[in-house]
Amino acid sequence: MSGDEALRRTFLARTGQWLALTLASPSWTLAQQKPGDDPFTLGVASGDPTPDGIVLWTRLAPDPLNGGGMPRAAVEVDWQVAADEGMRRVIQRGRATATPDLAHAVHVEVSGLDPARWYWYQFKTGSHLSPVGRTRTAPGATNPLNRLSFAFASCQHYEQGFYTAYQHMAEEDLDLVVHLGDYIYEGGIARDRPRLHNGPEIMSLADYRNRHALYKTDANMQRVHALFPWIVTWDDHELDNNYAAEIAEDNAPREGFLERRANAYQAYYEHMPLRRTSMPQGSSMQLYRRLAFGDLAEFSVLDTRQYRTDQPCGDGNKPQCAEALSPQGGVLGSEQERWFLDGLQRSQRRWNIIAQQILMAKIDRGSDEPLYSMDQWSGYEVARNRILRFLHERKVANPVVLTGDIHSNWAADLKADFADPKSPTIGSEFVGTSITSGGDGSDSNPQAAAAFSRNPHLHFYNAQRGYVRCAVTPEQWQSDYRVVDYVSKPGSPVKTRASFVVEAGRPGIQKA
Repeated sequence: MSGDEALRRTFLARTGQWLALTLASPSWTLAQQKPGDDPFTLGVASGDPTPDGIVLWTRLAPDPLNGGGMPRAAVEVDWQVAADEGMRRVIQRGRATATPDLAHAVHVEVSGLDPARWYWYQFKTGSHLSPVGRTRTAPGATNPLNRLSFAFASCQHYEQGFYTAYQHMAEEDLDLVVHLGDYIYEGGIARDRPRLHNGPEIMSLADYRNRHALYKTDANMQRVHALFPWIVTWDDHELDNNYAAEIAEDNAPREGFLERRANAYQAYYEHMPLRRTSMPQGSSMQLYRRLAFGDLAEFSVLDTRQYRTDQPCGDGNKPQCAEALSPQGGVLGSEQERWFLDGLQRSQRRWNIIAQQILMAKIDRGSDEPLYSMDQWSGYEVARNRILRFLHERKVANPVVLTGDIHSNWAADLKADFADPKSPTIGSEFVGTSITSGGDGSDSNPQAAAAFSRNPHLHFYNAQRGYVRCAVTPEQWQSDYRVVDYVSKPGSPVKTRASFVVEAGRPGIQKA
């Protein structure tokens, strides 16, 4: 057993003991928490690793579901980073200020660390100590890297089930976790569900803060946040279902919707391990960014909501109307798209990973006539073709798209011409199912057979819940679809439903 593996297992055991107290005492995560008690009810997290640093996060909230329970005053928070889990070999320490303007959230951007190694961290305010978190820096930008292991997840509707998938993810040997959106859901309380939201549909900043806090109290998710650094991006439910830029799902007045958007964006920033470069400016927030891991992989993290044009054809599953084929339509907006393509052009990494939200492959969902989702890239045909053509013509090395959003597992080849199975395969797309959204799910679907017959570039479909585990080496990418049998109650086992590989230099998905 390697030293890193031994440390990982020890840390897993000890964080499991800490979180067992949480799981055994539901009041620790609910509104019964008395103001003045433990301010670290929402746990700790880290994110956006670089070769010399990491973002450390916590939020002071002794009464998490009722505004946090903190005074309207700044509070000093000490932090330290250690080379050991026992926090004896402290290598950096400092002090941050938690302010009421940011809900007493703390974002510490630590630098001066060594590349490609594990660290442990902890916060303190007054006499209160946070749980110990573990994180890992990225390898140096040009350093050879033989393996990168990560999981990606999305869509975790609190009311629709328990986060058993995170319980199992915590046992994986990972370098990081990628979250592709729908971290929270904005809707009100629906009865007869395994768990309940904490109020009606959210609109105000206080509403969004309390909803994020509710989700953060989940012990299984807290454990995964404490174990691995995360890379996050949002989708629609962090604000409003199927919104497009400044257009609400219900076409609410623009001014009021932008105020709601500002509230949602601020609360998102407050609860995620993000750098100051993502600090919201009113109703705008730059979330797209790039992270490299040695010479092996580079993530382009995209935002497919804030800049897009409105969904064409009235949204939903439709035949592609003229609007869906219009060159004026777009998902990324011109500035983000230029940034994205320029980064792909410049990349020297073996694998180019595109972390985004909506299905990129063209999937015909119809039976009698072709039907495509207008909320996905099929509603923006010209923009998708432009990106795929760029990948093909510029010979971008080994592009792999990671996708969430649709509460089901898919694996598909990205084609130069989806209507021609013999056209060149340009890249691969792995779509991960939800953590809970949609309830227990199923491994059988009468529409699946038709989907495969109408979409020869499709390799896999499954509608169970879970996450995707990825192992990347210079020679090969492997994606394992990890699924649970149910989420309507705790305790489901996990299994690998299917595994697929992509060989470096050979576009296209193959069964492992």
